Amino acid sequence: MKRIIRFSRFFLPAAIISTVLALSGIAGYIVKGGFNLGVDFQAGRLQEIRLAPTAFSLTWAGRGSASVSFDRNQNKLDIVVSAAGVESRTASFSFAEYSTVGTLAEAIRSSDSLEGIAVELKAPPDTPCQSLIFSAQADPLLGADPFVVHFLTPGTAPVSIQKVRESLVSLGRTVSVQQLGEEADRHFMIRLEEGEDDTEKISEDKIISVLRAYFGEDDVVVIRSVYVDSRFSKDLTDQAGKLLGLTLLLILIYSSVRFKPQFAIGAVLAIIHDGLIMVTFIVWSRMEFNTTTIAAILTILGYSINDTIVIFDRIRETRRIYPEDSLLMILNRSLSETLGRTVITTATTMLAVIFLFIFTTGSMKDFALALLVGMASGVYSTIFIASGFVYFWDLQAKKREQKKMALNPAKLGKVSAKA
Repeated sequence: MKRIIRFSRFFLPAAIISTVLALSGIAGYIVKGGFNLGVDFQAGRLQEIRLAPTAFSLTWAGRGSASVSFDRNQNKLDIVVSAAGVESRTASFSFAEYSTVGTLAEAIRSSDSLEGIAVELKAPPDTPCQSLIFSAQADPLLGADPFVVHFLTPGTAPVSIQKVRESLVSLGRTVSVQQLGEEADRHFMIRLEEGEDDTEKISEDKIISVLRAYFGEDDVVVIRSVYVDSRFSKDLTDQAGKLLGLTLLLILIYSSVRFKPQFAIGAVLAIIHDGLIMVTFIVWSRMEFNTTTIAAILTILGYSINDTIVIFDRIRETRRIYPEDSLLMILNRSLSETLGRTVITTATTMLAVIFLFIFTTGSMKDFALALLVGMASGVYSTIFIASGFVYFWDLQAKKREQKKMALNPAKLGKVSAKA
């Protein structure tokens, strides 16, 4: 016979621990001033930049138009020339063949298909092409204005986050700066918040001009630039709240149809618990709260309710098999019988998520970390919160029945006579 673990001994301690964690999350939300909102939920401009010196610049004075593109996957630079009535031609320069900016610049100058192009080399000729960085802000069409290509080698002096913050003081707005990677990477995320009373939108060019005035005219590379209007951010926040509320309502309806009311409420309490644990983790870890975080929370709610329903099904089956056993014994038996399945399922799922956490970066890494925390919370809430509430409900129902019997002795006598 399989050993029955007395999970019921931990129902009350688990409820106390969960309450403390939930309250700490609410307190952290108040103390920290809310979530660390991503650009999706916060009006303003988000810019990802790198501070890197210029490697070389390109200008075009030839016939037709010329555009430049950079393929990091294939490690090559392409320049496409097109003109009216003339077939387009592409000059491709592989970094495997031209490994330094000196050889690359010379190859571009001497290309027969690029008559009219000019290259101004500013970096040391032996700078490796693997260190080249292209700005997302730059227009890929070449013309009289120089198209600037940057570089960043391990020997480049690091830039501290304090210097970036100092450079943006003159903007006169709330600015938050996040360092991406090490100081030597010179990689930063800049967020400028826009208040509800701001009448002037944040100008991308103004931010870049301030940075260039501080760090150098050609030393700022824009990797990404996003602007979110205040109305859009408010609508997205409202929609996210409605989505979570609708999810809880649908789960309550489904659980009520499939199980008794106490089981349905227990299931909803378990996923509310998981949501509060996620809030606690996000608040105190200062993980960025964005649409990816919402996706992680919804994924955890689905994972948790699935685990809860599997265990509730086993409780219902065990009650049919052992109708004479107390509910406490049925709960312990059912949880013990499903423990192996719960551990194996969660462990295998977590194994995949762990690899996702190790081998990814950015928002995907945060998504994986949130899933790991949520999965652990989901198993815990199913065993101790959902099942514990079912037992508490049954205990209170018996106490109410005993009070009714005590207040109505005649009814108690009838029940005894029938027995």
